[in-house]
Amino acid sequence: MRYRIDLPDPEATLAWGRSLGTRLWPGAIIYLSGTLGAGKTSLCRGVLAALGHAGPVKSPTYTLVEPYTLTYGNVYHFDLYRLVDPEELEWIGGRDYFDGESICLIEWPERGAGALPAPDLTLSLELAGSGRTLWVTAGGARARALMEDLPTMPCSP
Repeated sequence: MRYRIDLPDPEATLAWGRSLGTRLWPGAIIYLSGTLGAGKTSLCRGVLAALGHAGPVKSPTYTLVEPYTLTYGNVYHFDLYRLVDPEELEWIGGRDYFDGESICLIEWPERGAGALPAPDLTLSLELAGSGRTLWVTAGGARARALMEDLPTMPCSP
């Protein structure tokens, strides 16, 4: 199941991320794909805000993973852009992050192919003028149920 959403500006990307964050469940694994500047980190900012994070959200390009301990629970934001080999995830304790309780947001998942668990949702962002086109693909039953809710999810702040 695949769904297309047009996000007219960066604020809409952030708003959609917030809306998604209110609908996620413990252990959700979200892949985020797209070119540099496509809005992956902005979408993650929205998710984290919805889950109670009030501070800044930076892309963990150099650290590979940024942990957030929230009232909700643990959220791990990965950016695998600089990953040279998927085995590097083992070196940073990758398996420990995928504990079935923590939400994992994974930018550039293709760089970790073979070392990552299957996604519940794959979010692919494409530049579209000053906005973005978001393609949402469900990977499991919970994600398919969430996708039934997508038409009602706001795309504006």
